Amino acid sequence: MNASNESVMNSTTATRREVSGQPPAREVTGGHSFEGRMLERLLERLGAPEIEFQLWTGERIAPVGCEPVCRVRIPSRGALLAILADHQVRFPDAYSEGRIEIEGDLVQLLETLYVAGARAPAPSGLGRLLGNLRRPHVNTLAGSRQNIHHHYDIGNEFYSLWLGETMAYTCAYYPSADATLDAAQHAKMDHVCRKMRLRPGETVVEAGCGWGTFALHMARHYGVKVRAFNISREQVAYARERAAREGLAGQVEYVQDDYRNITGRYDAFVSIGMLEHVGVENYEGLGAVVSRSLGDNGRGLIHSIGRNYPAPLQPWIEKRIFPGAYPASLGQMMRIFEPWDLSILDVENLRLHYAQTLRHWLALFEAAVPRVEQMFDARFVRMWRMYLAGSIAGFTTGTLQLFQVLFATRHNNEVPMTRAHLYT
Repeated sequence: MNASNESVMNSTTATRREVSGQPPAREVTGGHSFEGRMLERLLERLGAPEIEFQLWTGERIAPVGCEPVCRVRIPSRGALLAILADHQVRFPDAYSEGRIEIEGDLVQLLETLYVAGARAPAPSGLGRLLGNLRRPHVNTLAGSRQNIHHHYDIGNEFYSLWLGETMAYTCAYYPSADATLDAAQHAKMDHVCRKMRLRPGETVVEAGCGWGTFALHMARHYGVKVRAFNISREQVAYARERAAREGLAGQVEYVQDDYRNITGRYDAFVSIGMLEHVGVENYEGLGAVVSRSLGDNGRGLIHSIGRNYPAPLQPWIEKRIFPGAYPASLGQMMRIFEPWDLSILDVENLRLHYAQTLRHWLALFEAAVPRVEQMFDARFVRMWRMYLAGSIAGFTTGTLQLFQVLFATRHNNEVPMTRAHLYT
């Protein structure tokens, strides 16, 4: 993906990195009510973000000595108590349900929260307890099917409203700042194909193929044969119909099955946006699949959302949007390669490319809001707006990364001596 990512009220409760500078002081106007004091304490634990909060009583909790970037209105005691009980899930829930109002730019609000979160103190005992009590969705064979169905099988029409013509739901690659979304997605596909140095007549296996665009691109422009695996029934049906319509069904086979069931030998292995759904506990098993799929001169690429250090996905995203998702650190990703003696050739971070991709997606989503609300409801619209805006903030603040890891089997001496082939 897939834009499996961060959102709201704190970026993570895992390992903290020290950030210099003191958080701004806050002022409380209109009286120091019990509710106001509780909210102020929560904001201090979150690193004192430069955001003004206004309660239903008119009481205002605002930073001192700086202009707030935006204002959050909490119109009821019930909404506040819910946020105080579990801000990581209940704050975005309250926004989705229309129980709070945000004045100002949503992306900027979330960026401010993430930056503040980096200077926040370590979680309290209650915060650690809540984190320990949360149980993310599992990625067993049955669990993965259920998790993927939750996110991807909500309707191809919905995704077609904001993903652009390519229907690519992964980070694009912008060769220039003014590139369109579709041009950048095609540039990403070419960028990956050049990295893998695909040649006519070769065979490729793709683990997690989305709506099938990349498999068609490889077949059409690089002359390879592709077997593409995906457990989303709606995506596979869409991809098969498109391959037949474009005359590429003889070169591309879409298999509705789990990556763990990949069989056969191939010249190249590729996975764009699937690793987020695999689960760290299954990385060595994924490496086994890669190893048995590649011959002596095999090579491959894994493209995935990640982090600078291990931490779970923000719990609201994992609960409401992407069940079972996890953005791995590079250290964790090595569990795929090291046990199977696979050689890392290149690592590239496309974090800012994903931020730009998401800006394009959010703009198209906003333009399609009347249709989305007609298809679902207002709550769904606000929930996905929060998800997309939070994803932008995750990448612009460095809370999230986007790694492309190029690798080869240990005996492959056909690897290029320079990177010239990437830019010709």
